[in-house]
Amino acid sequence: MQSQFLAAINQICDEKNIPKDKVIETIKAALRAAYRKDWGNREQNVDVELNDSGTFATIYLIKEVVKKVEEPEIEITTAEAKKYIKNPKVGDEVRIDVTPMEYGRIAAQAAKQVIIQRIQEAERDVMYDTFKDRENELLNALIHRVDAQQVYVNLDNKITTMLPPDQQIPGEQYYGGQRIKLYLDKVIKTTKGPQLVISRTHPNLVRKLLELEIPEIKGGVVEVRGIAREAGVRCKVAVSSNDEKIDPIGSCVGQKGVRVQNIMDELNGEKIDIIAWTEKIEEFIKIALAPAKISFIKLNEDNKRASCYVNPDQRPLAIGKNGQNVRLASELTGWEIDILDIGDLEGKEVEKATDKEIKEMTVNDLELDAKIVEKLTDANLTLVAQLKGLSAKDMASIDGIDEDSAKAIVKAVKKLK
Repeated sequence: MQSQFLAAINQICDEKNIPKDKVIETIKAALRAAYRKDWGNREQNVDVELNDSGTFATIYLIKEVVKKVEEPEIEITTAEAKKYIKNPKVGDEVRIDVTPMEYGRIAAQAAKQVIIQRIQEAERDVMYDTFKDRENELLNALIHRVDAQQVYVNLDNKITTMLPPDQQIPGEQYYGGQRIKLYLDKVIKTTKGPQLVISRTHPNLVRKLLELEIPEIKGGVVEVRGIAREAGVRCKVAVSSNDEKIDPIGSCVGQKGVRVQNIMDELNGEKIDIIAWTEKIEEFIKIALAPAKISFIKLNEDNKRASCYVNPDQRPLAIGKNGQNVRLASELTGWEIDILDIGDLEGKEVEKATDKEIKEMTVNDLELDAKIVEKLTDANLTLVAQLKGLSAKDMASIDGIDEDSAKAIVKAVKKLK
């Protein structure tokens, strides 16, 4: 039958995830401290033996056999040693049973302090050994308790640590028993033990959730090229495909948006924009500033600064609420972005910007009746640039376009000039 002592040891091992031999050594160290406090001193060499059931501890004072004693606390003469062992020789070790009948209150307090200290040290060692090779990993956590802004979580192997307020998603509510996912950024060894830098706000948390949710990213077919994040509000993710047959945005969004929605749910409803990455920086900046339409971009390669010119109605969209859209686009592309009014352009730049904008416009962007747009599309005239220079007579020659419709098309195109 297991003794209460061994049961207590097993319980500590289970709760703290500490090896049994470390707990046993901790108890021995505590008994050594208690003996020195009541019956001995720091100079003595004391050893402790526990019986198999752990119900009894024997305290031994260890001394070395010498010809002449110079340090009585750790040395003994041959004559004295004969009381404990047969035929002692110089250099032999003598173990003298000095087990006391009882310990005083101060000794018990000293033993308790040693146990607490050693158990804490053992916990820190276990924590460091467990996580030292797991930096840049996604961790499953169970919230242990919430005290004001202090959130304590249980990680793998029942290790408890704190999620700092600055690493919590703003506005997210936490409660005991809640399961969340965390990003392990670093494991730092300090004088007070290892410190786990865990986060719910780190951009790489999104990257790891994408890898978890999207097989194409986990398999390397789709690659995450960049992440810009304002935790709890919005995140922009640039992706590309290593296979022409795979659509990177479609893979990440999933059928009816289910894949990206699962990630958004894990991040407390944080909005995630998936955009296509491209090597053409001008095109990439335009995509990053979506949903705003950019009319013209001037790049300063030396300072990595982009001046983006937009129509007045697109300016609020480009900047975003509290500057959020342009800030995330700047972080994602690595370029400083200035949002400027199209009216600030001068001379040839105005023509260049207008021509470029028209080249990218489709007939759907014109203020035309849907039936007219349909007829133009059937005639493979989908771009506004294709209509430039055509007269009303030319338009009327298109199958299904009458004279009035032709005049409406010419008028809509002229408005763009």
